[in-house]
Amino acid sequence: MSRKSFVQGAIILGAAGIVVKILGAFFRIPLANMIGDEGMGYYQTAYPIYVFLLVLSTAGFPTAISKIVSEKNAIGNRYGAHRVFKISFILMFAIGITTSSILFFGAGYIVDILGNPGAYYSMVAIAPALLFTPIMAAYRGYFQGLQDMKPTAVSQIAEQFVRVATGFTLAFLLASKGLEQAAAGASFGAAAGAVGGSALLIWIYLRKRKSISLEIAHSATTHSIESAGKILKRVFIIAIPITIGAAIMPIMNMIDVAIVMRRLQSVGFSAETANSLYGQLTGMAGPIINFPQVLSMGIAMSLVPVISDAFERKDHKFLRYNVESGVRISMLIGLPSAFGIMVLSEQIMLLLYPMQKASAISAASSLSILAFGVIFLTLVQTLTGILQGLGKPAIPVINLLIGGILKITTTYILTGIPSINIKGAATGTLIAYITATALNLYAVKKYTGAKLNFNLTVIRPLISVMFMTIAVIGSYNIFASVTSSNMATALSILIGVFVYGIVLIAVKAITYEDFKMLPKGKKIAQLLIKLRLLSK
Repeated sequence: MSRKSFVQGAIILGAAGIVVKILGAFFRIPLANMIGDEGMGYYQTAYPIYVFLLVLSTAGFPTAISKIVSEKNAIGNRYGAHRVFKISFILMFAIGITTSSILFFGAGYIVDILGNPGAYYSMVAIAPALLFTPIMAAYRGYFQGLQDMKPTAVSQIAEQFVRVATGFTLAFLLASKGLEQAAAGASFGAAAGAVGGSALLIWIYLRKRKSISLEIAHSATTHSIESAGKILKRVFIIAIPITIGAAIMPIMNMIDVAIVMRRLQSVGFSAETANSLYGQLTGMAGPIINFPQVLSMGIAMSLVPVISDAFERKDHKFLRYNVESGVRISMLIGLPSAFGIMVLSEQIMLLLYPMQKASAISAASSLSILAFGVIFLTLVQTLTGILQGLGKPAIPVINLLIGGILKITTTYILTGIPSINIKGAATGTLIAYITATALNLYAVKKYTGAKLNFNLTVIRPLISVMFMTIAVIGSYNIFASVTSSNMATALSILIGVFVYGIVLIAVKAITYEDFKMLPKGKKIAQLLIKLRLLSK
């Protein structure tokens, strides 16, 4: 793939990913307001199981399919590329039937093991999604192999839009019948979204089928035909390692559900209270952390091809420059996000969940802990992108596994202490990200020789964050005395962002080169230079 086409494809998929994440976050916040922490507990009990089976059935297959299709297409073997798609489609359809059946027919057994029988309807409702997501994976892999990223992007957005619209509508309609049914309605949104995404991909494929058929007919007699067994073997060889890496956190989260629910009940909390506490952590506090994560994920995605290119050309100076800049920009995002959420944790929860005030206040302490983890979450994503660009994808997987094991251990110990309870699970997540960050950073320095400027990477951003924090606290107290708490929260956040940006430039923590790495950053930098706020 040419550099131009790669960048175009990355922009398309990156933009779609941001839209999908934003839609997902805005789905959970009003949903939590509607069904409360108890309903979110049922929803969040089913969701990790679904995600785990989803990862097993789809995580590595689109990449494997696209890689093999791309290889066939590169030598003009469009017949062979389409044959890979057809054989893979049959495989993915069989996987979909298997995983959806496991979740649908095993729902009762699974919720009993997890200690949350009220999640049964949510588990059953989300099961059909597993039938259609593998079908989407086959189509997406095929189109990506042809270097056509638009079908993947539009289907991702369509899938999420249908999921949000259907899930929220059903939760609203079923709320009068009980929280278990309302949570099930929200869960069914994933199934509806998968159907919508699949239908769109099939429609796109049928529209392109005439041109595809012409190209297939032209190449059918000029290339040898690879056996189905050999194609499937190649698909599995590529897909299995990717799937193992992608499955680590879903497995940890799935174990987390059982640990948290059972440990809380073992120290005196009722099943209903344990479910509500879990809903506060994962359904109310968790989505807020996704907002800064969207920005850091964009950095990680953009770093992979840059690092890979520099590494292949053995341009060590350019490689180290991008490593150091990537880590520094992640800190510039992670530090203010973490401190801002921490100092306004209760106010943010009340702003987003006005209909669940008691639960919002209760969840604020867990949000404060998770907020501190934002620093390390952004670094983990960036460092993982760097290591993938270096051709070392196994290292972040192993490091995350180590962090996940520590997470389970920490969660088990701390949630068993009544005074800590659900905050122990939040602390476990924090420990996991700190561990993975430290190990990834060690590996990056080992393989690149990068030397991070502590003053530029940590000290100056921290100074900026200190001024920002003072401005946020001070402005909130002033505005809260003359207007509502929610309005004061919103205004103080805006002031905090403004102060942080100004101090960053004043202490020279952000440079012209940093702006160039951001979307439209060069134009912003040139404007700041004209205003004499920045220099090259």
